[in-house]
Amino acid sequence: MNSGFGQKKGAIMAETLAGTKGILKGGILHGGDLDGARAMFPKAPEPWVDLSTGINPWPYPLPPIPPDAWTRLPARHAESALLEAAAACYGAPSPDMAAAASGSQALIQLLPRLRAPGTVAVLGPTYAEHAAGWTGAGHRVTEVTSCDGAAADVLIVVNPNNPDGRILPVAELLALAERQAARGGWLVVDEAFADVTPAASVAAHVSRPGLVVLRSFGKFFGLAGLRLGIALAEPALAAALRAAIGPWAVSGPGLTVATAALSDSAWIAAMRARLHAEAERLDRLLAEAGLTVAGGTSLFRLVCDPRAPQLYNALGRAGILVRRFDYRVDWLRLGLPEGEDVRERLVAACQTITHP
Repeated sequence: MNSGFGQKKGAIMAETLAGTKGILKGGILHGGDLDGARAMFPKAPEPWVDLSTGINPWPYPLPPIPPDAWTRLPARHAESALLEAAAACYGAPSPDMAAAASGSQALIQLLPRLRAPGTVAVLGPTYAEHAAGWTGAGHRVTEVTSCDGAAADVLIVVNPNNPDGRILPVAELLALAERQAARGGWLVVDEAFADVTPAASVAAHVSRPGLVVLRSFGKFFGLAGLRLGIALAEPALAAALRAAIGPWAVSGPGLTVATAALSDSAWIAAMRARLHAEAERLDRLLAEAGLTVAGGTSLFRLVCDPRAPQLYNALGRAGILVRRFDYRVDWLRLGLPEGEDVRERLVAACQTITHP
């Protein structure tokens, strides 16, 4: 019986991996590629449901955008207003400690070029673009499973972690930052999903030497297409980042929208509560479908199941894209489904595997 299951699982994995080419971006598996998903599952029903990115499906309502935001180069005062709003929202001591770029991905690729090639330790498994960015800039990168004894010029921690939601306590991160500063190094903390767990953020401490925090605007505010990332660091490093990014890093409409959103404390508090409730609802849905939730945040859940490759295919045939992992074939990450019809579609696809 076990042998038959193993043969069936191998065939299913081969089917899944055969379509990988359409989902790969520069050799790294990413979510959000509906074009690749359609190529893999050409008979899937439309419209597709994309649960692969962990982006809030209830986006911030767009404010009125002045016409000249489209026709003029972004003004310095508008960027200053954005940095002030970001520092206040994230709890950084000063807007002088903030730098804005066209997405946190741009910052991930820029940071390695601000240091001479050295050693980098990435606490993993995690978002693969960190290792890729530092390797591409000539650094020697090692993935570690613990920060204890991780001796490197740069230590990178994603907190909460993507994809399992692991959180390192603030006190531990600050101790690591102190250790890195003592050796002239950096601690880079990627807080792309920290908007839902603000108590876990170390943004309030970025005046410390060598501590760099990255924040992603698009995930929590549901506006990933706006492309905005914020780096927080001590003033000298933040200024170096702004200089390296160059002028007009954020579009005029993007400045308008992001400044309004980051300043809307009432919407932020209400959305945190809503996402928490929706994540718990997804937990119940997955449990009823016979699946085990192994971790996550209020923006996504991680399922661990030996039938994950089979489930990925079943969901794909149902027109539902979820995130899979080349290093853990028993993992799938699911974002929050929007609406009862999407939830019913998700349950039905899951049950074809878990309750055949």
